Amino acid sequence: MLLSAGQRIHLIGIGGAGLSAIARILLGRGLTVSGSDSRSSEITAALAEEGARVDIGHAADLVFGADAVLATSAVPDDHIEVAAARALGIPVYRRRQFMSALLQGVDTLAVAGAHGKTTTTAMLTHILQCAGQDPSYIVGGTMGNTGNNAAVGSGESFVIEADEYDNMFLGLSPDLAVVTNVEHDHPDFFATVEDIRAAFSRFAALLKTDGMLISCADNAASLALAISRRAQGRPALTYGIACASADWRAVDLRFQDFGSQFIVKQADTVRGQARLGLPGAHNVLNALAALAAANQRGVSIEQGAEALSGFISAGRRFELRGERDGIAVIDDYAHHPTAIQANLEAARRSYPQRQIWAVWQPHTYSRVKQFAADFAAAFDHADRVLVTPIYAAREEPIAGISSPNLAQAISARCPALYMPTFAATAELIRAEARRPAAVLIFSAGDAEQIAELLLSDDA
Repeated sequence: MLLSAGQRIHLIGIGGAGLSAIARILLGRGLTVSGSDSRSSEITAALAEEGARVDIGHAADLVFGADAVLATSAVPDDHIEVAAARALGIPVYRRRQFMSALLQGVDTLAVAGAHGKTTTTAMLTHILQCAGQDPSYIVGGTMGNTGNNAAVGSGESFVIEADEYDNMFLGLSPDLAVVTNVEHDHPDFFATVEDIRAAFSRFAALLKTDGMLISCADNAASLALAISRRAQGRPALTYGIACASADWRAVDLRFQDFGSQFIVKQADTVRGQARLGLPGAHNVLNALAALAAANQRGVSIEQGAEALSGFISAGRRFELRGERDGIAVIDDYAHHPTAIQANLEAARRSYPQRQIWAVWQPHTYSRVKQFAADFAAAFDHADRVLVTPIYAAREEPIAGISSPNLAQAISARCPALYMPTFAATAELIRAEARRPAAVLIFSAGDAEQIAELLLSDDA
């Protein structure tokens, strides 16, 4: 497929993170965009203001006149608009099939990984912007520095978050790729850890022959990708904190006042010092990956470090929403046990004198079933844990998998309770939190509403 100004692309599920970003790129390139979604949101309203025709609800006639239809992964093949498009002979694409057309002729910098890819993509974009390169970008969250999740830039590079779900990233052929880590997730799509490792191997193999692979050496599966690529005589470099043989290393890490600082070394040579307004060793790794990638595009370590000092977290990525009545409220998208544990460790370092509360909205029954034991052990750095109802997303309930059972399992290691509503959750925190406190809300669903309740003037 070739994209050109004047074409009309219809997006089913236009309000989602993935398709809303694509819609913005299409609008920025002069295409006509229409779309539908099951419910209105701030994103659908913003897209309408930016020039897209957005319909709430689905109907066959919405696809009439479209040159192509792009459907989100959650839309089944028998969806009314998909069926109507096919009956009319309008080609229907999924994200994976659409990406080659969207990225044709650009210098593609793709950031993949089970965790950290949104933050790393945002950091790399921000560094290149500060260096005057003005890349186009697609990020899986709202960038704090731009207030947007996508934009068309005037530069040659296109920075894109490479999502593994539904094998979207297998539609890419990047010029440079970052792999932050490889870990089992999305068990509804990747049945085993071998399945997801195989997908990442296929992604790495899609790199241009002379393209650079940048892999985290602290993650064994990610490191294996770099080793394999080097064995083929193709370029790869590694980064890390713990791995002494990594090409790029962050050393002398220090965490203070909701921030981090570290020294950047290449081999045994100190290349510079960086400061970051985010806590946690995992965010230092994200920053190191972004620095290494930007350096491949001519940005010096000094330039990159200066840019990172002004980096604002992407939305819902350890986002400090505010503080009220002695309670700091942090919103985070973490929905995997490894990510939850890393963020709680970061919170403990940032707030050593505060009581730490974790509010967890479990995301999808299949993930909870697959990682139940890991979730039970992920909250050890919290003082109190509150578990809300499971956010089912695209799934049906699974017998025996429930939030009360999860809270009971966690309570064997840390005080935990099941909370049936968001309002009750906020009320309990306000009543029982020992000030000063910090509340981390872990949710890839709609539990961010709890942050609004805790910070509301009506509280």
